[in-house]
Amino acid sequence: MHSEKSLQGVVVGAEQTNRVSPKKLLLSKWTAVHPERKEKHFLVTKVFEPEIEGQAIVEIELEAAMTGRKFCMPWRELKNRECWRQGWL
Repeated sequence: MHSEKSLQGVVVGAEQTNRVSPKKLLLSKWTAVHPERKEKHFLVTKVFEPEIEGQAIVEIELEAAMTGRKFCMPWRELKNRECWRQGWL
């Protein structure tokens, strides 16, 4: 029974973040949990490749579906479920 609680804790912890693979970011769709300027739905339009081959991807470019406004941010911020949800909801 103790192991079930541990397993449940892992599942609950996993639900607190979005599962995101940096290799699958390009053209992925995201919904802002707290929209600003009527911008709720976003598309990843660019993944900035590292200057040195073999290093990890750090930044992405998002485009708001409604306004077309673009901005850059660290891709790992998409993991925060308090700010972002995967897909257009």
